[in-house]
Amino acid sequence: MQIRYQRLLLPACVLLLAACQDRTPPSPPSAPPPAADATAGGAQPAAATPWSSHSVWNGDLNACRQGDAAATRDCLVQAMRTAGAGAAAISAAEQVSSGGELGHVSAWHPHEGIGVATVEYPFRANTNQSTRLVDAAGKRIDVDADPTTGELAAVPAVRSLLASHPGATLFAPAQSVGSAPLDGGGVRLIYQTPLRDCHACADVAMLKVGYDFDAQRRFVGKALVE
Repeated sequence: MQIRYQRLLLPACVLLLAACQDRTPPSPPSAPPPAADATAGGAQPAAATPWSSHSVWNGDLNACRQGDAAATRDCLVQAMRTAGAGAAAISAAEQVSSGGELGHVSAWHPHEGIGVATVEYPFRANTNQSTRLVDAAGKRIDVDADPTTGELAAVPAVRSLLASHPGATLFAPAQSVGSAPLDGGGVRLIYQTPLRDCHACADVAMLKVGYDFDAQRRFVGKALVE
C-alpha cells in the first residue's frame, strides 16, 4: 500500500527526518519454487499461477511434429505463443511438461467446488488425455497416476484385488463415477480405473478410488471405495 505524506513546512524537520531514515535497501522477495506436475496420485503444492479456466488452450502443433524442433518443450511454448495463448495457459503447459512429457491443459470444468482439468498429451501414441483435480489452494491431484501407490499400497483390499488378477494392469485414464458427501461439509470425488490383461483386452476388474476434500475444498487424501 502506498502512503502519501504531506510536505513538512519546517526545513529543520525535513533534515531531522532524513537523518533518521533507514537507508538499508529492502530485501527482494523470494521467488516462488518452480512448479512440477503431481505424481503417484499425490497432491502437488500450488504453483505461482494456479490452474483455472484461463489455463485452457487448444491449437495447432503441426510445427512441432517435424524438423529439428519436433516435440520439444521450447517448440510447444513457442507454438502456443504464436497462436496467441495467454500467460496462464503457457504456464500450465510448462508445469505439465516439466517432467519431460509434453502436454497442455485442453479443458476445464468445476465439479462440487473443485476444478477438473483435462491434460492433453499431443505426442503420445495412446491415451492422450488425463485428469487433474485442482483444490481450493491450487494443489493438483493426478487421478491417472498409479493409485495403488502411497497410502493405498498397504490396504488389504487393494492387495487382494491385484493378487486376484496377477496378469492384469491398470489402464488409464480413470473415469469419473460420481461423488459423495463427507462429514463436515466435505466431498469425495470418485474415479475408477480398469484392470486388463492387455491394452485391447476386456476389463477384468475395476479399482475405485475416492479423492477427499474438506468443506473448504482442500485436498485431504484418497481412499479405496468398495
